[in-house]
Amino acid sequence: MSTMQAPALDEVRLHEFLGKMVSDLGAAANASLVLTGDKLGLYRALAEHGPLDSTELATRTGTAERYVREWLATQAASGYVEYQAESETFWMNAEQQLAFTNPDSPVLMTGGFYAVASLMADEAKITEAFRTGDGVPWGDHHQCLFCGTEKFFRPSYQANLVQSWIPALDGVHEALTRGGKVADVGCGHGASTLI
Repeated sequence: MSTMQAPALDEVRLHEFLGKMVSDLGAAANASLVLTGDKLGLYRALAEHGPLDSTELATRTGTAERYVREWLATQAASGYVEYQAESETFWMNAEQQLAFTNPDSPVLMTGGFYAVASLMADEAKITEAFRTGDGVPWGDHHQCLFCGTEKFFRPSYQANLVQSWIPALDGVHEALTRGGKVADVGCGHGASTLI
């Protein structure tokens, strides 16, 4: 029988810890709603046509108003969209649009949410890797990892690769312009190579 004594409980520290966990749970739950908003075009429609109320957004996107209303409330509570109480309408400011709607924006964040979704989908594989010590091969991950990685990194590649990264490497630009070859192995959808 163990003689270790349980540490004394600090109520303040417990409440701070639980508060952090509740925030993390909220963020995790909202991650799936970001995917929903991206896949259904909710962010794009709101950015292009806002301010809109839930009925107008649902009509523009061919979705169910009841769910759109809850989605909008959650997104506004997270600060991902703006809300005007007097008119009960929602819209997106310029910064939110850059992070959620512009596929060429160097700060597009939606891809990160797809990659996080893959971690949840791959949980059983990751748990098994902990048991066995084996890894999870890149190609065995959920497809969200690949589309998320491409979506997350492509805008940075597009903004920097040809303009500044390649020229910063001694001799690489010259080698490529002379017809040098590049092997794209295990790099997702090949966005950097295509650019």
